[in-house]
Amino acid sequence: MASHIEKITLGISKILESSPGVTEVKFEAIPPAERQTIVSWEQKCKCTLPEDLKNFYLMTDGFLMTWSVKLDDHPIQVGSMVINSISNLTRLRSSSVHSLPNAPTLDDLDDGSDEEGHPDRPHFNSKNIIFELDPCNGNGKVCLVYKTSKPGEVTPDPSIWFLDRALYWHFLTDTFTAYYRLLLCHLGLPQWQYSFTSYGLSQQAKQWMNMYKPITFNPATLSEDPEAFTNKLDPNKIFKTKNKTPVTKKKLPGPPAGQKLNLTPSKNPALSGAATRK
Repeated sequence: MASHIEKITLGISKILESSPGVTEVKFEAIPPAERQTIVSWEQKCKCTLPEDLKNFYLMTDGFLMTWSVKLDDHPIQVGSMVINSISNLTRLRSSSVHSLPNAPTLDDLDDGSDEEGHPDRPHFNSKNIIFELDPCNGNGKVCLVYKTSKPGEVTPDPSIWFLDRALYWHFLTDTFTAYYRLLLCHLGLPQWQYSFTSYGLSQQAKQWMNMYKPITFNPATLSEDPEAFTNKLDPNKIFKTKNKTPVTKKKLPGPPAGQKLNLTPSKNPALSGAATRK
């Protein structure tokens, strides 16, 4: 069981258990989905699951891992990592936002324009078929987004997007594998998906991020210039000390040949320290 957990979580469970203040690291062991269940979902939704997501469901039918911190001797849940099961991989439809008869639908709220830099932004109309991967504790939704080239024809390679509470889309990854690694690297911290938005994290989420920094990197810091982040400081110059010129002690000239110094102190104070010749 321990090796199974470590395999699925990629070792994140051990990292959390060894982190200061972290307690109650819980992982729900879920049996794998049956292959027939996956085939039935694909036939019903008329979409083919990508191979990495399909293999994930054949290993575990969903994912749930939580962890807490102890504050004032009371555990408070902080991290939550969720992947919906195949049965809860439900489609987001352009249904009415409210139960009123003339209430606007999601399609009505979609302006239909593409944001600059994101020409493939999802829409709530027939251009895309969208499924919910993670409800994000009510802070948004992580979605599996398919494109439709023609009515009834769905492209086989979906991408992963984040839908915030204001119904704006934010691109996350091209594949499920990349998103799963992203989820684990951010340790399921609250609202971590908002770090990929233009307005960023809330103050509370920033505090948790500062306490438990995610195991990740910032792709914005990457550069095509291989020497952009090369350490150009010469450590030999930084820690260089001033070389002092060694002082050479001059040797006193020895006595002439055939003479010896009598180092026995003399009893006469006037002659003390003077050498006597023999």
